[in-house]
Amino acid sequence: MQLTAEQITIFLVALTIMLLAAKFFSEIFVKLNQPAVIGEILAGIILGPTVLGMISPDIFEWLFSQNEVALSIDSLITLSVIFLLLVSGLEVDLSVIFKNGKSVTSISSLGIVFPFIIGFGVSYFFPSLMGKEQTGDHFAFSLFMGTALSISALPVIAKTLIDLNLLKTKLGLIIISSAMINDFLGWLLFSLILGLIGAGLHGINFIYTFIFTLLFVIFMLFIGRRIINILLQKVNNKLSFPGSSLSFILILGLVGASFTELIGIHAVFGAFIVGVAFGDSVHLKDETKEVLHQFITNIFAPLFFVSIGLKVNFISNFDFVLVLIVLVLAFIGKVVGCSLGAYLSGFKKNDSYAIGFGMNSRGAMEIILALLGLQFGLIKESVFIALVIMALVTSLVSAPFMNYFIKAKNKLNFINLLNKNRILFSEKNNKTGVLGELVELASKELLISKEEILKVINERENSFPTGIANHLAIPHAKINIEQPFIAVAINKNGIDFGAEDGLPAKAIILLLTPENNNELQLQLLSEIAHSFSSISNSLEIVNSNSQEEIINKIKLLSNAKASLTSASSRQL
Repeated sequence: MQLTAEQITIFLVALTIMLLAAKFFSEIFVKLNQPAVIGEILAGIILGPTVLGMISPDIFEWLFSQNEVALSIDSLITLSVIFLLLVSGLEVDLSVIFKNGKSVTSISSLGIVFPFIIGFGVSYFFPSLMGKEQTGDHFAFSLFMGTALSISALPVIAKTLIDLNLLKTKLGLIIISSAMINDFLGWLLFSLILGLIGAGLHGINFIYTFIFTLLFVIFMLFIGRRIINILLQKVNNKLSFPGSSLSFILILGLVGASFTELIGIHAVFGAFIVGVAFGDSVHLKDETKEVLHQFITNIFAPLFFVSIGLKVNFISNFDFVLVLIVLVLAFIGKVVGCSLGAYLSGFKKNDSYAIGFGMNSRGAMEIILALLGLQFGLIKESVFIALVIMALVTSLVSAPFMNYFIKAKNKLNFINLLNKNRILFSEKNNKTGVLGELVELASKELLISKEEILKVINERENSFPTGIANHLAIPHAKINIEQPFIAVAINKNGIDFGAEDGLPAKAIILLLTPENNNELQLQLLSEIAHSFSSISNSLEIVNSNSQEEIINKIKLLSNAKASLTSASSRQL
């Protein structure tokens, strides 16, 4: 069937309005330091039945609801989703996953299993609470909701890490690697759900769908990516650049999408896996990736996000209780699951929470999943809206929460750990006496016996003297505590702590740090030594007459040193 001239006109006008509205509202939100996708979805809501459909139903019907025109728009939207997942797959770096195997496995697995169990359990035992109607496949609905609460949004997470300058840090690499695995497992699970409810699709039952899916993934990630790497090099060297490499990526993306659609799972999964295979190639040039990324994210992706608002009425189908339940379950499942995985793999509390909230972004991936669930009849419109709102909220709050816990971690420095109640002026004339005074302070506050602390301190002193230089000594040890502890003794006569410069220690700083955290101990030792980096600095601090004066002088000297270092760096 061929479109008439009038239908072609309507189709082109509809696309023009969709792109124009998407660009207009996305720019507004970008200037407000918010994700562009929110503006694009808002544009769709305004053009859809929620606003335009209420104000002028005839115009809405004329633009978006005529059968042939609507079918053409839906076809283009399907292509947009396929290309969007293809580009998302390009972001996956398999080598990063392999380098951080233990942590990534722990975080990604618990980040899938924990929210899946919560989502599936609540949906299965309390279906009406999750917006399930009496009709339909109850088991498939529960599987879908478990999957919907488990998936993360790799593109949103990557953008968040870039904005926070974390992408190239260890924490950032762990988060992005875990998100890659999380996305992969989430889409595999969802594709198998589609195969389950579409048993017999293209004449293939669920068992064969699962087998073909597994074979496809294994082939593409272990054999196909090597073939692609060789072919991409030949394309780059012998054909026109970048046009040929762009065509090659899009063609294979469509081939992968066609294959997975044929075997009974959605086309987006095939495009995503092909993208992963391409993203791992050393011959994928940054220019090619950037051109493809810009083209798809500025043309095709906005059409998809606008189309979300065209699907349902967000006012008439809004269910506040359902939205609240989905939000609570989403936060508990993903944040607790990923944070627990990070903690069990060796990360400290604040880093674990930062990872948990970093993985909590759902973004475009969740919206795509929700839209497919709606199209396949797994969920009704109120559930779709709840999932879309959840995707937006989790993406919005991810960066602020990550920033909060990272700043909380950074508060564990020498200056912030100083406390006037932990500073004393000692008149003892030997090491044993002054250590006894400092350990007494630690024992009372940490609720650990004085003998236990003295034992580990003396073991350290006997193995290696803790006198540094410039009248400073830092007796230190690692014990079973959650937070580091610092106590300061000022002895104006000085005590021999075996410093290499032969000067007696007049500032004795007891440092106790958590076990199995060498990095924190080394950081604090360095910061303390930095504050006493010269004899003049040390004497100025030691000659203070009160605890408050000691703290203020350390802060002033540290800030002056930092300013001098910064000025020197700028001159260089």
